[in-house]
Amino acid sequence: MKRLEIIAKDIQLITGKSDRHGRSQIQKIKKIYNKQAHHMLTIEEYCNYKNLEIETVLKFLNAKK
Repeated sequence: MKRLEIIAKDIQLITGKSDRHGRSQIQKIKKIYNKQAHHMLTIEEYCNYKNLEIETVLKFLNAKK
C-alpha cells in the first residue's frame, strides 16, 4: 500500500514515542512548511525534516501494516 500522508500513529511506530508526540511533531513540521491545520503532511516532508531515507521509512511502515 502506498500513500502520501504521514499520521501520528506512523510517527509513533517510527520513534517508539507516544501518539501525542506524533501529533506535536506533525504540528511543528507543518508550521515550518507553512501549512494550515487542514493540510496533510507528506511522508517525504517528514523524512526531509528528520533526515531519514524515504525508502527505509516506507518499507518500515508497510511492514507494520
